[in-house]
Parts: sequence; C-alpha cells; structure tokens
Amino acid sequence: MPAGADAVIVGGGAAGIAAARQLHDAGRDVLLLEAGDRLGGRAHSLAIGDAVVDLGCGWLHSARRNSWTAIARARGFTVATDTARWGEQWRDLGFPRADHQAANAARERMTAAAHALATAPDRALGAAVPPDERWRPLLDAISRFANGAAIDDVSLHDWLAYEDAATEDNWAVREGYGTLIADHARGLPVRLGCAVTRVDHRGARIRVESDGGAIETAAVVIAVPTPILARGAIVFDPPLPDKIDAAATLPLGVADKVMLRVDRPDWPADTHLMGNPYSADTASHRLSPFGFPVIESFLGGPTADALEDSDAAAAFVIDELVALLGGEWRARLHPVTATRWRHEPWIGGSYSHAAIGHAGARAVLAAPVDARLFFAGEACSPHDFSTAHGAFASGSAAARAILDRRG
Repeated sequence: MPAGADAVIVGGGAAGIAAARQLHDAGRDVLLLEAGDRLGGRAHSLAIGDAVVDLGCGWLHSARRNSWTAIARARGFTVATDTARWGEQWRDLGFPRADHQAANAARERMTAAAHALATAPDRALGAAVPPDERWRPLLDAISRFANGAAIDDVSLHDWLAYEDAATEDNWAVREGYGTLIADHARGLPVRLGCAVTRVDHRGARIRVESDGGAIETAAVVIAVPTPILARGAIVFDPPLPDKIDAAATLPLGVADKVMLRVDRPDWPADTHLMGNPYSADTASHRLSPFGFPVIESFLGGPTADALEDSDAAAAFVIDELVALLGGEWRARLHPVTATRWRHEPWIGGSYSHAAIGHAGARAVLAAPVDARLFFAGEACSPHDFSTAHGAFASGSAAARAILDRRG
C-alpha cells in the first residue's frame, strides 16, 4: 500500500469507478480499494457460449440522459435501442390482450393516486392501490421487479421521485452493462480483495485502514452498498451515526436472475413473457436477448427471497415457462446459473428503496463531511437511485467536489 494519495475511493462499483476515473483523468493521485475479487459491484456480465448476459444491472434506463450511454458509444460498445419489450406478452400467452390493457389502466390509476397523495405524509406505495383492485397482485409483482421490494414496503414519496424523473428510453449493451462499467476502470490504480475497516478523519489528513494496510489521504469517497454501512463494517472516527442511520433506512431490495440455455428457440429476439400476471409471485422472462439461445428470467423482492437456492429458483422459472409454452419445452430448457444477490459478500442485495417515511435519508447519506469525506452510490441519488447512472452521477459529483476543493 502506498504511503499516501490525493484521494482514496472505497468501493469498486459504478460510483467508485466513476469517481476514480474522473480524478485520475484530471491528473490526481487516486487509489481505488475494492473488498471483492472483481470490479463492477452490482454490475456483472457473464459469457454463456457466444452470449453475454448481465447478472446484475442490464438496462441503460433513461438512456438518452444516462452517462453510460455516451461512454458505451465512445468506447465502441454496441447500444441497442429497441430491445426492451416488457409491455408485450408474446402471442398473448396466459395474458389475453383485454386483460393486458386493463392491467395497464390499473397502473395508470395507481400513478395518479400516488400523485394525489404526494403532499400528504409519506406512506406505503400500496396505499395508492385499493385492496380490492383486481390487478393489485401484478402491481405488487412489478414493484418487486422495479424496487426489489413489495408494494407495501416501498415509500410512496421515494417511488414518485424516481417515477417522475425516469423516461421510457430503456436501452441495452450487447457486450454487457457489467462489461462496460468494468472497462471504464481500465488503467486505474486498483487494489482488489482490500476491505476497508476504518476511516479516521480526526486529523489534517484522513487515515484509511484496510486489509492491505493503512494509507493517508486528503479526501475519501465511500461508495459501498448501504448494508455494508448499516452493519458497521467500516468504523468511522469520529463516528457518523447519521450516515449509519440513513443507510439502515435505505435497505437493498433484491432482484435475482435465472439464466437458461434453450434448445431451438422459435421466437423472435428480445421477446417477453410475464409468467403469471395474476400473482405477485411471478417472474418476468426475456426470451433470446440479442437473439442468443438464452432466457433471462427476473425474480424480485419476497419472491426471490423465498426461493431457498439457485436450484429452487431455476425450477420456479422453468415451471412458469412450461405452463405457458407447453410441456414439451421442459426438456429444452437448461439452467446455467442464477444469482443470489442478497448473499453476495460486501453487497447484500440489488438496489435501494427508502423505508416508509425515510425518503429524505438519501440526502442525509449523500451529504459530504468536512468537505473531504464524500459518500456516493445509487442510494445517494435523489431521483435516479437503483440505477448505474444514478451511481455514476453521485461518484462524478464527489470527484468534482474534490477537484474544486483542491483547485
């Protein structure tokens, strides 16, 4: 470990990489410390034969204003603008067109009701959906996909902050979003397997203690998932109880994926199926992303948490697909891998949602300390949380503040 640096970045996900890249390219002496054995954090691409799939974040949400879109194009990645077909049900299997339209209308009613409640004290998003709403189970399933949590566990105010800022341009990177984010760290000074245990910010310089030793620095960016902060894995001296409390009220929901290899798929590329639109416990299935013979099945919230292991998750999604496609398909679907983000060391989930009554915790977590200790990550974003571009923006803001501070 070097004796000192202009800045130390703690956490090698999208936010940490963004901060380190900006500081490095501005000529600063920066060091990126990552507790795990790879960069990217909750962005992780995997090759399955000729296919590349994303085990973590996979969509350039709000793509036209998403910083990763320009980075992808500048670095020669392939950005596809027409692959998100969540609003379709291939051949209307198990979801008649009239029911699909009725479900869309129910979601519009939920959004209108949420806006009507926006000026009232915060409550669960589920308050915007009547208990007798026929499509409440599907709206709950969508919350599990989008928030990693059930509709009654998500802050309405927090949900609206994201919903009102997001746009409908959801694009994809053929080579993998995780590949893109890790590639953005190319050439940066990095230490993997180097968990930070203590940040002493009492003196004129900050002392960062880690598995690899100690280093003194002028500025630190903490870009780790909220469960890591909430459980006190990093000790701050002096303590920062407001940060720990804020992290605890911004828990990570879970969004897991099951990847299947398919024999002789007979659908177009990027086809979509909702497994069971009449249940909250269901999966969203992306058939043949980019035309590859693969199915990417998406499970969220309590549905994902209730499945005991990867085998159980694979069995669940195969049963859903066979119910829609027919019994002969069972022999044509082959599990390849499945994620368990809740159990990933140094991560602990997929993306943050605010607990009810705690939408303001994002600003508390994001606020710098003494203009030299900064916090970044998707949970720090006021309206792009749960996304890699929200993480990027927070890391970039921390880097700019460090550059401004140092002239």
